[in-house]
Amino acid sequence: MLTTPLDALHVELGARMLPFAGYRLPVQYPAGLLAEHRHTRQAAGLFDVSHMGQLRLVGADAAAALESLMPMDVIGLPVGQQRYGLLLNDAGGIIDDLMFCNQGPEGIFVIVNGACKAGDMAHIQARIGARCALIPLPGHALLALQGPQAATALARLAPGVEGLPFMRGAKHSIAGCDCFLTRSGYTGEDGFEISLPAAQAETLARVLLAQPEVLPIGLGARNSLRLEAGLCLYGNDIDADTTPPEAALGWAIPKLRRTGGARAGGFPGADRVLAQIDDPASLPRRRVGLRALERVPVREHSELQSTDGQKIGAVTSGLLGPTVDAPVAMGYVPPALATVGTRVNAIVRGKAVPMQVHALPFVPANYFRVPTGHRGQGA
Repeated sequence: MLTTPLDALHVELGARMLPFAGYRLPVQYPAGLLAEHRHTRQAAGLFDVSHMGQLRLVGADAAAALESLMPMDVIGLPVGQQRYGLLLNDAGGIIDDLMFCNQGPEGIFVIVNGACKAGDMAHIQARIGARCALIPLPGHALLALQGPQAATALARLAPGVEGLPFMRGAKHSIAGCDCFLTRSGYTGEDGFEISLPAAQAETLARVLLAQPEVLPIGLGARNSLRLEAGLCLYGNDIDADTTPPEAALGWAIPKLRRTGGARAGGFPGADRVLAQIDDPASLPRRRVGLRALERVPVREHSELQSTDGQKIGAVTSGLLGPTVDAPVAMGYVPPALATVGTRVNAIVRGKAVPMQVHALPFVPANYFRVPTGHRGQGA
């Protein structure tokens, strides 16, 4: 099993370690999942996400090449801007979801899911390796500092970072560590993801944990936070058999890549994906939020039924949401049953648990938006 550069620190801090995506990672610390979840919502939590894949695409044709693999606007990405992307197969299914940022002359910085990184890099290399250089960054760690006080804590160490806008990236020297950080994350809260050389990761982590707002947070709370934020977990809520419109991720596809747009189509599975966007009624299923009407946690793989007992889909993620203090889930249902307020049943240990389709996210996002007239920083 692989380990991250912070493995010894996790053990020192008393973390419960379990396998995830081929790595030994902290699931929770002695404070426990609920306390870690609530602390991140109220202050700031530090997550080790170094199992994620990091790479850089370099060359004059790198943006156009990457755009040929995704229904995103990569060519028009300003320097310092970060976006969410969807790597698609030829049937329009989602190979992986990722983040990418234009670092100017240094190329396009990409972060992919840990369990998918080997396959992603092989796919990218096979499809566009002749058009640009793919440079893996296995010697880099990735930390996520998340929560409403994340900027306060980080600004003590890197003055000015508090002005960085949401989904923008910048270089900073923090405690002598060479960092590239983006104002982003996967909790629904304000925060930063920080990429840096693995040899410097423990130094930075200890300095961040010394800040009064910051506690170490495990993957258990990261999962409950992202679910309350309505964010997908690859392999659960989206996979290679799921198209972006089915996953309710059509918002990520800009108008210029849609039918009639300036650069419409031109990505794998475009005919199918664009047809589903143009005619939502053609969707075989759609991802929705679900809230149980009884205090019974509904877990992934639970069958979903209509109120007359017909099987209609399945839950893909589910738990008792610590912030909403109620069982919440995401799953797939036919479009006719995807309207907010629609009643369905989940089957839990043979019993029908009433649920209601709920708008996503369950907890409003708390991302930092730049005040009018403030330009912020860039890469």
